[in-house]
Amino acid sequence: MRRYCEPSLVFALIVCGCVSATASSTANVVKVAICQILVIDSDREGNFRRIEYALADAKAQGAQIATFPESAILGWENPEAHRLAHAIPGTDSSRIQDLAKKFDLMIAIGLDEKDGDRLYDSAILVDRTGKLLWKHRKINVLPELMNPPYARGRPEDIDVIETEFGRIAFLICADTFSDAHFERIKRLKPDFMIVPYGWAAKLQEWPEHAKELEKIVSKRAKELDCDVVGTDLVGVMSAGPWKGYTYGGASVAISSAGEVITKLRDRDTEVKLVEVHPRSH
Repeated sequence: MRRYCEPSLVFALIVCGCVSATASSTANVVKVAICQILVIDSDREGNFRRIEYALADAKAQGAQIATFPESAILGWENPEAHRLAHAIPGTDSSRIQDLAKKFDLMIAIGLDEKDGDRLYDSAILVDRTGKLLWKHRKINVLPELMNPPYARGRPEDIDVIETEFGRIAFLICADTFSDAHFERIKRLKPDFMIVPYGWAAKLQEWPEHAKELEKIVSKRAKELDCDVVGTDLVGVMSAGPWKGYTYGGASVAISSAGEVITKLRDRDTEVKLVEVHPRSH
């Protein structure tokens, strides 16, 4: 996985940042804003507007990190993303970097990525100065839902990111279904984990479907022995075999003991602050 650092910086860390931003300086509490926004397929400008509104709300609540859902710019499993997506680094990721600087917030967000003729379901972590710290490409891409499907990321690229808030693990939605991915992350001993989700189901399956999201996040938090924040969206899929499926929100933060710290509203937008406790080493 590419690491986005200037050559002049010290490379003792996994990602860019000052030498003091190591796990040893991990805060006792990190204030994370879970940004459960409405995402409309192909509505890049509208989605960016909603992202900015959420960031303003997060900042007002005293957040240090703002987390967003999967494919928050163009919509998940949206065939139009093959035409509309940009490279990373590129136009969309640069706009996120500018927003991170504007609001002085670390941002974790899912966005589609075009690389040549391939489309990736990716997510990025940007620090408060606007530096692109990390990019993860989703591995479990559910190829049956779009033609051509997303290209797959590589399991060997799974890693943790050293930041001023500790060592952060970062996967996307269905990647959390894989025991093998979590065995790799467990060995890396993250302080906490962030997961952008696109948790969709048929209309009649909500709100029960939210319990499945809570169950998988709880299971993984206990296995990793660290807090996990899973951020879902609100909206409707517009294409493919799941056309009409609904994203029901119900984002969750789960403690290292597998207990719910907070759960966001059912099928409604919300920005909610949660205190995450990084693992003690």
